[in-house]
Amino acid sequence: MGKILEINGPLVRLELSETLIGEQVRVGRMGLVGEVIGRDGDTALAQMYEDTAGLRPGEVAEGLGWPLSVELGPGLLGAIFDGVQRPLRAVREQSGDRIARGVAVPSLPRDKRWHFVPDPGLHAGSTLAGGAVLGSVRETESILHRILTPPPIKGELLELAPEGDYTVEETIGRVKLPDGRIEKLFLFHRWPVRTPRPFKQRDHAVAPLITGQRILDTFYPLLKGGKAAIPGPFGAGKTMLQQQIARWCNAEIVIYVGCGERGNELTDVLESMPELTDPHSGRPLMERTLLVANTSNMPVVAREASIYVGITLAEYFRDQGFDVVMVADSTSRWAEALREVAGRLGQMPVEEGYPAYLGSRLAAFYERAGRVETFAGGHGSVTLIGAVSPPGGDFSEPVTSHTKEIVQTFWALSKEFADARHYPAVDWLESFSGYVRSAAKWWAQNVDPNWESARAEALDLLADSEELQRIVNLVGVEALSSEQRWTLEAAGLIKEGLLQQSATDEVDSFASPEKQYALLAALLEIHRQGMKLVKLGAPARRLIQMPLLAQARRWKSQHGSDDLPALKARIAAIPEAFEPLLQEYAQSSRTPLKDEIQT
Repeated sequence: MGKILEINGPLVRLELSETLIGEQVRVGRMGLVGEVIGRDGDTALAQMYEDTAGLRPGEVAEGLGWPLSVELGPGLLGAIFDGVQRPLRAVREQSGDRIARGVAVPSLPRDKRWHFVPDPGLHAGSTLAGGAVLGSVRETESILHRILTPPPIKGELLELAPEGDYTVEETIGRVKLPDGRIEKLFLFHRWPVRTPRPFKQRDHAVAPLITGQRILDTFYPLLKGGKAAIPGPFGAGKTMLQQQIARWCNAEIVIYVGCGERGNELTDVLESMPELTDPHSGRPLMERTLLVANTSNMPVVAREASIYVGITLAEYFRDQGFDVVMVADSTSRWAEALREVAGRLGQMPVEEGYPAYLGSRLAAFYERAGRVETFAGGHGSVTLIGAVSPPGGDFSEPVTSHTKEIVQTFWALSKEFADARHYPAVDWLESFSGYVRSAAKWWAQNVDPNWESARAEALDLLADSEELQRIVNLVGVEALSSEQRWTLEAAGLIKEGLLQQSATDEVDSFASPEKQYALLAALLEIHRQGMKLVKLGAPARRLIQMPLLAQARRWKSQHGSDDLPALKARIAAIPEAFEPLLQEYAQSSRTPLKDEIQT
């Protein structure tokens, strides 16, 4: 026990002689929660996760004896937590629409009983290792929750509860540790959020995360266990793109962390997510989703903690053998929280006022992604997708530039594309992916061996069109040759018929890998057939007027992923649409005058 000495916004200096750095504390008559971040003799410096208005020096302070931790067990899925894992629904019942300071609500429901089925391979006398599976609980219709031994615990299993219904606080087993102590086992355990959970070994990511968004999957793929960033200015569609990923991706668990975003935007997410249906199972999407909500009007230090709460929850489900996607919106607001605390601590600012350790903190956060072999013997992965909100869309600012060096997939959003109503507004010139080689193996085995070459051909076509567009802006389209005009038109066809995708269209909102490649191959075939005609002397104007081009722009919304035979039939008929023109210009190219000119 101790007392408050000094208050400086979210930082409070305490007289606590025996606390450790990282330990949680309760401060003042309201019992505000904080975390010790520094020591100096008998005094401790704590950052508070709640508003310190009204605190006074001399009020009581108490060290709780454990670091900032999360409760890991059944009851997580479908829940909405704040930045320090307080369940917002339970908090609302206790304190109303606004979170009262000092409110203490268990993260997991204490009165709910879960049907526990012990692992049949375990019995009294078995040797337990940390991370081993004790049994399972059917948490939702979609997810079978595996009950894990806390990682630090290793020893001899003395007893394990039989199949039955238990609360998270009832003992389900006992373990004898090597030093002779007896440790009780429960359906849940705690883990400090700033300490990465251990695993057996890191593994190579092998399968792409299929999001159903063509610009992401086909052009800039992300692997399960990879790390990606979505930078973009205000209004470029970051939140909508993240929701599309959360809804359609083929991960088993989705964790959405709203870190410092505006309250109205996060409210839209919290209201819309529970109403969505999982397209893979037909069940409610929230059965495999949990949300961490920490808006910009909540205490700034809790914003900093929310990122670590989210990644620790993701690692817990990874250790159960699940593929997990964590979406953080946004890391820029998290970095702003670091900047504010560093400023109050008097630390030397560097780039744009951010602390010198910004890059290392970002790197340490993203390094917690990966595909691993778990102690239970299976494989699991955590895929990290962080949104970045650079002021004015300036990608050279510190958070974006550091993130760009760390991640391997960079989905850069363009304000110009968004203003032109081109969504997703992913800029194909600024974006990149370091996973193309690995993803190409999967596409070759599961979709088509020509995926990598088709992707490269389409990107070359888009790059050529950007150069030609600059010429058009300077001197007009009349200065282009027929071949250049057709290149410009074919690139526009790819932009509108493939890259543009409507999140509100029931058919176009999701595209399977097979449909994505079919559309890509079809549009490239149209380009090749047109180029043949141009080289035979056909004017580009004649090609642009073909009805086929307008039809191809609508194929994406006319044929769903379950209607591929009809789409492939249209693709097979592409050469027939060009045949009359090919015959016409092939004959004209064989006239004596033409032969003389060629000679």
